[in-house]
Amino acid sequence: MKQHPLGKTALSISPIVFGGNVFGWTIDEKRSFELLDAFVDYGFDTIDTADVYSVWAPGNKGGESEAIIGRWLKSRPGVRDKVKIFTKGGADVGDPLRKGLSKKWITQAFDESLRRLGSEYVDVYFSHFPDDETPHEETLAVYQGLIDSGKARILGASNFSAQQLREANTAAARNGLQPYQVIQPEYNLYDRESFETELKPVCDELGLGVVTYYSLASGFLTGKYRDKESIEGTARYDDLARYMDARGRKILDALQVVAHRHDAKMAEVALAWLIAQPGISAPIASATSLSQLESFKAATEIKLSPDDLSKLADASE
Repeated sequence: MKQHPLGKTALSISPIVFGGNVFGWTIDEKRSFELLDAFVDYGFDTIDTADVYSVWAPGNKGGESEAIIGRWLKSRPGVRDKVKIFTKGGADVGDPLRKGLSKKWITQAFDESLRRLGSEYVDVYFSHFPDDETPHEETLAVYQGLIDSGKARILGASNFSAQQLREANTAAARNGLQPYQVIQPEYNLYDRESFETELKPVCDELGLGVVTYYSLASGFLTGKYRDKESIEGTARYDDLARYMDARGRKILDALQVVAHRHDAKMAEVALAWLIAQPGISAPIASATSLSQLESFKAATEIKLSPDDLSKLADASE
């Protein structure tokens, strides 16, 4: 499978990244292993997780996703050298003393993530959320130590504003520290404005890798959900409800037309649109079934025409 460059870093990744938030939440360990095996068999090689996944599920404490990935890696000798692992720290895991980007906490959080993953390193380590109470220099100095020791290869930021990203990278340059080289923004056919108007110019200027989350808008862009009645009782009701408006329906209609042209599923076209966007390294997408993984593969093979792209852009404007 063709690899995509991750910004100006030395790392290349598969055109779709597996979103590991579902491991230990909406799918159990056995199904997680099956999907990870199939993901790699299809030629993909990049997996995204976080220490906070999935603390919100009843009975969970956080770290479940990382632990499942770690047990999968351990049970598949040699596979660690074939995959890239992204994880994140700094989110609220339910303890006021165990969040943020301070030296004390992030050092502990990283080591805990590494133990759960059963790996000697992570390919990209992300600051999951900005921390206004901790200077960028403090966090980046910790990360520099991780890079120097070989425990982390590349640094990333998630949910940072354009201003926060500029400030962090200015602090890195001023102090001779490794800057953030990858960003994880929310970006999809529905959620475009924030990234395109604010973050993208900074990403282009700094040559950052861009790995999008909510790439299918919590499943809305699959076309499975078209009104609030169809999402009653789902695990993502609150996330999906905000898409149920006239603009959302217009986007689904355009996706349906383009999908019909390519004999494809709407989710496949939504992912293909992201893959085709300039400056996007890869979208993150989750899967809970083998058929969804098949759609990942199909999405990488769709070549959207200028007319397809125009139709989708107009609908989502």
